[in-house]
Amino acid sequence: MTTSHEPRTELDTRFSSPDATATSWPEGRAGLAEAQMYWLSTVRPDGRPHVTPLIAVWLDGALYFCTGPDEQKARNLARNPHCVLATGRGAFHEGLDLVVEGDAAAVRDEDRLRRVAEAYVAKYGEEWRFRVRDGAFHHEGGEALVYEVAPARAFGFRKGEYSQTRWRF
Repeated sequence: MTTSHEPRTELDTRFSSPDATATSWPEGRAGLAEAQMYWLSTVRPDGRPHVTPLIAVWLDGALYFCTGPDEQKARNLARNPHCVLATGRGAFHEGLDLVVEGDAAAVRDEDRLRRVAEAYVAKYGEEWRFRVRDGAFHHEGGEALVYEVAPARAFGFRKGEYSQTRWRF
C-alpha cells in the first residue's frame, strides 16, 4: 500500500509570504524521515478526536508506527482507519511543520515487519528492538500492532518565510 510516485506539489498563496515558494517533496519527505516525535490523531467511536504522541519511521513511501492492541488508538483505528500524523519543531519563527493525512493499514506480513523493526533500531537505537512473530511486534511489554500510513495528502508549513505547501498523492 506504500506510495512510490511523486505527488503533485501546490503552494497555497493565501497562507504564504508574497515571495514564498513551495517546499519540495524531497525536503518534506526528509523531514518526515528525520523527525523524532509525531502526533497521531484518530477518531473515537463517538466522533471525538483522540491525539497522542508516538515515534514512527518513514520507509518505502509511508510512515509506520506501532501500538498495543488494547490502546485507544488501536481501538479507534479498528473502527475508522482515517488518521493524521503531524510533526515539527514547535518553534514559532523557524522550521518546517509537516502533516500527513491517510488511512492506517495494519501490517501483518512478517518480511515487511522485519524491515520496519530494523528501521526502528536504525532510527531510535537498540532500546526499540522488536521481535517479529505472529504478524506483530513483540517486546518485554507485550505485543504491538504495526500500522502503515501512506499519505493521501500531506502539508508543509514553513515558518520564517511563511509558506503552506500541499502535496497530493
